[in-house]
Amino acid sequence: MSTLGWILLSCVAGGALSIAIAAAVAFRVEARWISTLVSYAVGALLGAVFLDIIPHLFENNAHPGATAGLLLAGILVFFVLEKALLWRHHHHHGGDDESEHGHGAHDHGRSGWMIVFGDSFHNFTDGVIIAGAFLADIRLGITTSLAIIAHEIPQEIGDFLILLHSGFSKKKALLLNLFSSLATVVGALLGYVMLYNARDWVPAMLALAAASMIYVAVADLIPGLHKKADLRETGMQILFILLGVGSIALVHELAGH
Repeated sequence: MSTLGWILLSCVAGGALSIAIAAAVAFRVEARWISTLVSYAVGALLGAVFLDIIPHLFENNAHPGATAGLLLAGILVFFVLEKALLWRHHHHHGGDDESEHGHGAHDHGRSGWMIVFGDSFHNFTDGVIIAGAFLADIRLGITTSLAIIAHEIPQEIGDFLILLHSGFSKKKALLLNLFSSLATVVGALLGYVMLYNARDWVPAMLALAAASMIYVAVADLIPGLHKKADLRETGMQILFILLGVGSIALVHELAGH
């Protein structure tokens, strides 16, 4: 299969799989599953970064210091971007927690549409990252795609719940999430066109991808896991983090590295 074929297959199949699983969970509103899925996503993201992307970046690297600096800069950039989004959100709502959390069913779908547009942009970025990973190495593309899918599932569950809470029907919520998932394909195609003829940019794209995945896992997902501190829940979190890492390691080995 061609590189472009792998990219499109990963985007389409991955998007369909993550939305199908997320819909199955969200429509049954089994909130207790979300923490487990988030734990698995943490392991998959960190596994992909430290077992595949970073080793690939530093393999035969003539400028390891510059690559490490780009990783650090990427983490700081994502911190600043998230701060800017949080500032804009609180400024828009006047910092009122009740307006942030309590108005969903009475906002005529406004919060739901905000989620759709935000998720579309996020999916577009994921598509560019997937394209860059496959252009660097097919095996790297596969593991990166799996890590992104693992992260997308709990995020999609949250998106579904917000859409339902915002007044959308289950059918419309599903269609809107399917529509936003198409942004992954658009981002992948654009990333492929841009990077195919400029392969010198691929390492920089991978470094930013690694920074993004580290930041999402450590700054966004792990703090949420700490909200459930009982021993049984902690044990389940550790188990599924290890399963996430293990699944990436297994793909790494099966792909023949």
